[in-house]
Amino acid sequence: MALFDYTGLDSSGRKIKGSCDGSGQRAVIAKLRQQNIFVTEIAAAGSKSGGNLLSRWRTPQVPLEELSIATRQLATLLSAGLSLDEAINTVASQIEKQHLAAIFNRVHEAVVEGEPLHLSLAAEGKLFPNIYISMVEVGENSGTLDQALANLADLLEEQARLRNRITAALAYPVLMAVVGTGVLLFLVGFILPKVTRMLIDLDQVLPLPTRMLIAASNLLHDYSWLIFGLLFVILFLVRRWASSDKGRLILAQWRLKLPLIGRLNLLIATSRFSRTLSTLLQGGQSLLRALDITGKLLDNIVLQQAIDRAASQVREGTSLAEPLQKEKLFPAMLIQMIAVGERSGELEQMLRRVADTCDQQIEMSINRLLALLEPIMILFMGGAVGFIVLAILLPIFQASQSLG
Repeated sequence: MALFDYTGLDSSGRKIKGSCDGSGQRAVIAKLRQQNIFVTEIAAAGSKSGGNLLSRWRTPQVPLEELSIATRQLATLLSAGLSLDEAINTVASQIEKQHLAAIFNRVHEAVVEGEPLHLSLAAEGKLFPNIYISMVEVGENSGTLDQALANLADLLEEQARLRNRITAALAYPVLMAVVGTGVLLFLVGFILPKVTRMLIDLDQVLPLPTRMLIAASNLLHDYSWLIFGLLFVILFLVRRWASSDKGRLILAQWRLKLPLIGRLNLLIATSRFSRTLSTLLQGGQSLLRALDITGKLLDNIVLQQAIDRAASQVREGTSLAEPLQKEKLFPAMLIQMIAVGERSGELEQMLRRVADTCDQQIEMSINRLLALLEPIMILFMGGAVGFIVLAILLPIFQASQSLG
């Protein structure tokens, strides 16, 4: 028997932590489930965060698009009348990625042995998000597993579509920045040293831009190892600070207050919060449990804490709109639509409308940001190249004038 540390939710949706012994993760999850504890995280007792990070580095992550496709196939097969083990086996045989196919094969073996699907998925660690396991559990308990999987597939597809739109929009400016920076470093580090020797041989007082360029070229050429070493150390220290509680909090606040980008980050978080909460409520989850799961999916600790405080007040009997409004973080549109949904009993539909509206605003915000970013990058790169050309031509022009 081994001891495992776990984090989970009790029957009232309250977050709890503890330890439990068992022959394996799956046995511990099943044992806790009998005690009405839904496990969200589990690891061998004594394992440190560094070990978990190493484990995540070694284990390939499941791409969102592939998981959504597999989920859609599983929902379709179940709705067509196939048994659960047959549907999982069929999906596993059709998956091209070996890693994901191996996961579904392990899940299939556990289901054949009599394990519930949601516990089989939870035994795979963090490969399946909490919302996925929770929705599957609700679907199994209510006899609507095919519909729960269809709702999950819709959610995953929307998340993948939004991520792809953002990635595609940022691809050009990122590529332009990388290529431009690489060209400048190549010019200053390798081409300019040859040109500067010719300029020094002119045996005249060089203009200030030329002296600055020669100093930068010499610094990069002679001390490149020191510069890149310092950059590596600075990056390591920044990442370490950013992983601390204080650093995470400061960065989260900063990300929400940045001009233009802060609004975009808030829209993305609002879209994810609204769509996920709508999917969970539509799948039969209680509001408290849905809030707990949704809060963990956001990558901003400030918003996570705001949702946790709102959930605490909802547990005491208040509406959801009221504590969210007091936080003064989320857009007014979200607060208003939640208030309307709570009064009309159509909270799920209102949240989905908020998510659709946020997605449209995200696309417009990205287009505006790119329209501003591209000319700034062109001006910066043009200015850098112009400075280099000016620094090279000035002493040549002076030399030609003195010869004339």
